[in-house]
Amino acid sequence: MGQTAGVSAIAWTAVGSLAAWLWLLLGQGFFWRTDVRLPPRRDPGAWPGVCIVVPARDEAAVLPESLPSLLGQDYPGRAEVFLVDDGSSDGTGELARELSRRFGGLPLTVSSPGEPPAGWTGKLWAVRHGITLARAREPEFLLLTDADIAHRPDSLRALVAAARTGGFDLVSQMARLRTESGWERLVVPAFVYFFAQLYPFRRIAVRGSRTAAAAGGCVLLSAGAAERARIPDAIRQSVIDDVALAAAVKRSGGHIWLGLAERVESVRPYPRLRDLWHMVARSAYAQLLHSPLLLAGTVLGLALVYLVPPLALVAGLVMADPATALPGGLAWLVMTVTYVPMLRHYGQPPGLALLLPFTAFLYLLMTVDSAVRHHRGRGAAWKGRTYARPDPVPDEG
Repeated sequence: MGQTAGVSAIAWTAVGSLAAWLWLLLGQGFFWRTDVRLPPRRDPGAWPGVCIVVPARDEAAVLPESLPSLLGQDYPGRAEVFLVDDGSSDGTGELARELSRRFGGLPLTVSSPGEPPAGWTGKLWAVRHGITLARAREPEFLLLTDADIAHRPDSLRALVAAARTGGFDLVSQMARLRTESGWERLVVPAFVYFFAQLYPFRRIAVRGSRTAAAAGGCVLLSAGAAERARIPDAIRQSVIDDVALAAAVKRSGGHIWLGLAERVESVRPYPRLRDLWHMVARSAYAQLLHSPLLLAGTVLGLALVYLVPPLALVAGLVMADPATALPGGLAWLVMTVTYVPMLRHYGQPPGLALLLPFTAFLYLLMTVDSAVRHHRGRGAAWKGRTYARPDPVPDEG
């Protein structure tokens, strides 16, 4: 009797996992599709002024690949680059000036904001400094882009045309991340897949929807929307600043868009598992609002959705129990099929989709490790800075 009850429990858990996957397949904004790219666009009659703000902290290793791509933008209007050297110790600022002298192109201003005051993350303090300098030029748009992001020569032109044509206050692209090492091929496509599952791209552009997100490596933001949403002051304590930025713009009435990039890519390498682990663990618990309850729910959810299907399939086959094996196998099949488009987007073999449960297990461990770091007082760490749990940011109207 106990064995029958145990098998029944496993079978019902497998059925629950299959139900979750059917809902994800059809009811979560078709998150698994990878055809959300820059919308149809046309060149504006007059190209607006744009200021490009690049916060940079110890980025000398990647600047030679990324900064020349910004300086070399083929943009018909007025554009200027502001690189904010955020307390670098590796000569980032001087290297940026040298690259500007060597490659020419758009005008470059390099400045430093000093150490961030209490209540600010370092990156957002640097962004604030860059936006303050940029406003003196009275641009219509700001391009906020990370120092490890390389842009095709027509990237800025395409972003501005898309914003003007679609009437968007914010246009963001999820940069194509590196997938050269074995760990990058295993973890990176899943990172984007999980992000799209949390924030389905199709819903982000729908006015009135509660879904809001951006990808911090490439955000074109209208200057007017930035002022209305009080960017970056309103999000000054945010570790996950790109999602917070998009939410603030949408709350203030802005029209936003996010999709996968065709002209934007990250040049930052993550060759080892520990590099990718740190990338995820530094902010995973912040995504859960530092809530043990949300952490427990996330762990259970990841286990039900990603770990139960293969375990149920194997258990059902071993015990010759089709009531367990069938829903487990079907759930794993749906999981695999939905992951294949992202693998193709990254040029990876479809067979890697079978390893998604293992990758999800790694993400589960990274999330738990993020919580452990926080409760040990280490907080979210990045570029030599550690951020404790932020206090609520007061509403300044």
